[in-house]
Amino acid sequence: MSTLELEIKELIISALALEDIAPQDIVSSEPLFVEGLGLDSIDALELGMALQKRYGVSMGTDSELTRSHFASVDALVAFVNGQRAA
Repeated sequence: MSTLELEIKELIISALALEDIAPQDIVSSEPLFVEGLGLDSIDALELGMALQKRYGVSMGTDSELTRSHFASVDALVAFVNGQRAA
């Protein structure tokens, strides 16, 4: 597990107060919403704000594109890495 991957998993847990979940319990390739962790739209807003605060990333207004960034931990890692490189 990469450092960024672990950081994002820890951020998900802390931002959403997921007390009974450890970073190693989150499968990076599994969906974060509905299936997988079962997050909802409110969780997405909270997670988006936490990502912006921690990494300085900006989310676009294109809901389909934004939704793809939140598909999984792997997608979030790729998004944050892409924002850092830009």
